[in-house]
Amino acid sequence: MPLPRVTELAHLFVRRCLKAGGWAVDATVGNGHDTLFLAHLVGSGGRVDGFDIQGDAIANTRRQTAGLPQVHLHHLSHEKMGEHLAGPVDAVMFNLGYLPSGDKSVITHPSSTLPALETAAQILGGGGILTVVVYPGHEGGSAEAEAVEQWFKNLQREPYRVVHFGPVGASRAERESPYLLAAWREPKLKDEIPLD
Repeated sequence: MPLPRVTELAHLFVRRCLKAGGWAVDATVGNGHDTLFLAHLVGSGGRVDGFDIQGDAIANTRRQTAGLPQVHLHHLSHEKMGEHLAGPVDAVMFNLGYLPSGDKSVITHPSSTLPALETAAQILGGGGILTVVVYPGHEGGSAEAEAVEQWFKNLQREPYRVVHFGPVGASRAERESPYLLAAWREPKLKDEIPLD
């Protein structure tokens, strides 16, 4: 049985933390796949806020999520999240790199991604999950990957539990493969832990 893709792992983690009526953030909406996934999880009683700097990404996501009033899209860089959201939210998802089928010269950068991660950590509620799918294989991707990985290493302290899922090896293909970084924020009280 093949291993799941890192995007599927991100969905698995989020599904364990995000329930109907919850609040989620898609920090990089892209073509809207994660936004739609989050919208289905929170249902009509929840809320999803999506951010992207590219107009095409917002338009693509608007088409994907048409008729879902719980979705609120912001044509803004993810570093502006804190100006619009106070939290606490239950999940924040990032998919770094460039817009698939879009302009590959427009990519995410550490200068905006790191402040966005700081905001995500601040607004994440107890029992919430932060996922980041990292793509080191494109130009500029490895520098961002290193910066984001260092940010997660610095986050490894209470109340966060941090994990890294990706290939093990030194070949070029393995170094350039996408991988997942995730941080779960422990609830303040034991009875806040969601039960399945």
